[in-house]
Amino acid sequence: MTRQILVTSALPYANGSIHLGHLVEYIQTDIWVRFQKMLPKEKVAECWYVCADDTHGTPIMLRAEKEGISPEQLIDRVWHEHKRDFDGFHIGFDNYYSTNSPENREFSSQIYLKLHEAGLIEQRTIEQFYDPDKAMFLPDRFIKGTCPKCKASDQYGDSCEACGATYAPTDLIDPYSAVSGAKPVRKESEHYFFALGKCEAFLKDWTRSGTLQAEAANKMDEWFTAGLSDWDISRDAPYFGFEIPGAPGKYFYVWLDAPVGYMASFKKLCVDRGLDFDAFWGKDSKAELYHFIGKDILYFHALFWPAMLEFSGQRTPSGVFAHGFLTVNGQKMSKSRGTFITAESYLNHLNPEWLRYYYAAKLNGSMEDIDLNLEDFSARVNSDLVGKFINIASRSAGFIAKRFGGKLGQVPAGQELLARMQQAAGSIAELYEAREYGRALREVMALADLANQYVDSNKPWEIAKQEGREAELHEVCTVALNAFRLLTLYLKPVLPKLAENVEAFLNIAPLAWADADGLLNGHAINEYKHLMTRIDPKQLEAMIEDNKQTLLPSPASGGVPVPGMKGRGEGEHSQARHAQHQQQAATPSPQTPPPLAGEGLISIEDFSKVDLRIAKIVNAEQVEGAEKLLKLTLDIGSATRTVFAGIKSAYQPEELIGRLTVMVANLAPRKMKFGLSEGMVLAGSDERGGPFLLSPDSGALPGMRVK
Repeated sequence: MTRQILVTSALPYANGSIHLGHLVEYIQTDIWVRFQKMLPKEKVAECWYVCADDTHGTPIMLRAEKEGISPEQLIDRVWHEHKRDFDGFHIGFDNYYSTNSPENREFSSQIYLKLHEAGLIEQRTIEQFYDPDKAMFLPDRFIKGTCPKCKASDQYGDSCEACGATYAPTDLIDPYSAVSGAKPVRKESEHYFFALGKCEAFLKDWTRSGTLQAEAANKMDEWFTAGLSDWDISRDAPYFGFEIPGAPGKYFYVWLDAPVGYMASFKKLCVDRGLDFDAFWGKDSKAELYHFIGKDILYFHALFWPAMLEFSGQRTPSGVFAHGFLTVNGQKMSKSRGTFITAESYLNHLNPEWLRYYYAAKLNGSMEDIDLNLEDFSARVNSDLVGKFINIASRSAGFIAKRFGGKLGQVPAGQELLARMQQAAGSIAELYEAREYGRALREVMALADLANQYVDSNKPWEIAKQEGREAELHEVCTVALNAFRLLTLYLKPVLPKLAENVEAFLNIAPLAWADADGLLNGHAINEYKHLMTRIDPKQLEAMIEDNKQTLLPSPASGGVPVPGMKGRGEGEHSQARHAQHQQQAATPSPQTPPPLAGEGLISIEDFSKVDLRIAKIVNAEQVEGAEKLLKLTLDIGSATRTVFAGIKSAYQPEELIGRLTVMVANLAPRKMKFGLSEGMVLAGSDERGGPFLLSPDSGALPGMRVK
């Protein structure tokens, strides 16, 4: 049966730059789609790839307000930035759209009304914190206060970064709004809930029907065991999003309309290209629908989304493919180390296809995390792509141009190397289909080794020096360039731009998978031009330097820096979107403004009582059982202090030892779950990232007072 395929990637939030963590997903998806499009039409008649910016929610609204522009202006600007970066990495969307579209409003409303008719929408009154200054209800991550368990200050409304406790925002001591600094009040509001628990029987069958990877299906079982909670799908005005039909002042929570954006983007493509939407998304459609996502948003794509579709009369996905997180040099991406790298910054320094190849070499069909080791990245690209692949053409093409008028000879019948390479087309195709890119590339590079062995053993550069061996030289170079063509075909899903340049050099039509069956005989080629350079270590160094950022410090209790807001999930679910590699690179971080006059302002005399001292970190170690804390031993000249600091996400203990920083030396000791903290270090963070320890200039000594 001829396949029709529709593919999506998770929607990036329109609140920050695309970075290398995001690109794992889009490169993985793009490779799979490009492979499908290379197959014969009798196998895959159509394969479409759509995506969109995810544009709604409180963070977008507040960031636009902070910048003095409308949310529409903000998301339009970010859309163009995202599209520029995706184009730079050759991500071949058939349509890249926005969730703030008329199509998305229509589909979201239709689905909601169908769920309402099915008895799956319930209304109930809930109590939330309300900011009286901003006249808005506050999501959990926009509320801060003192932890009710360990009494650490400046903690979020859903969890404590000092002791790890979780709680309701109404449990906070002395809460305040992270938006205005005002003291929030409790206020009741009527909300709308999707009764997910009523969909459990369907979801248990669906998640075990082959739609999920085995490890993903097992994760679903954990959530079934814990029980499926009703899902709050409404938010109160002011809110940037779609108003719920029949509920003035109530808006769809961003996670409801975001996945509907897949439908909206495809609908726009159908209108633009004259396609049949129902042929792919109709209830009885035989087309295949696949979502590529990060493993941290499985809850939404494997529970909420299929339940929304099924009980509103829509089709459900054929498969959800989850991938793991990205680390750089074995650690979380870090701005202090320069490894939190934006797509734009990478493109300013390096060839995008180097990264496409490296990611592909690491990816498989599982949810395993992958690591971008920059030393290995350089070595693998230089060895595989330049030393093995490009090397074949560079050692053969010149002879064809100089000796044979730019025309290939005839491949002898039964040529063993080429026959073996042609036979590999089937197994490589199976690996691409299964998203086993790493295994596919290992097989391709094994063939490249054979091709290089053929060139090395025949030594065309020596044959060329000997009279009477023209025919032999012609044959060797013809075989080598046919091998190069086959390798290019197998690498084309990963290296589309390089393949395009090779096609121009070989003077051939765009390569399709069926072309593995043929060879070039007596074919005229164009002059060879250098196709790819090696990675220069200086390029990597320059990129790292460009991504190192120094931020102003923001003191926080116990050394826990004032963090930015969570991403588009608004902190309301532990599965908040794109954790680690897919967290938004520039989520808004509304800093608490100065209090209003007479409401907490301190005098310069009061501030002078704060004793800030230069401190040398003489030891740093992990804290067992703590997700975000490091235990620091600080030398402040006259004494040694122990401080528990929430900087684990940005630093390894060994890299801190010997470093100078600044601490508040006259805080009363505070007993914590993990021991006694005798002060705090100063660190900073904002929408660009963090935490970053404050460091004094060179020449400072432990114990010096900061004035």
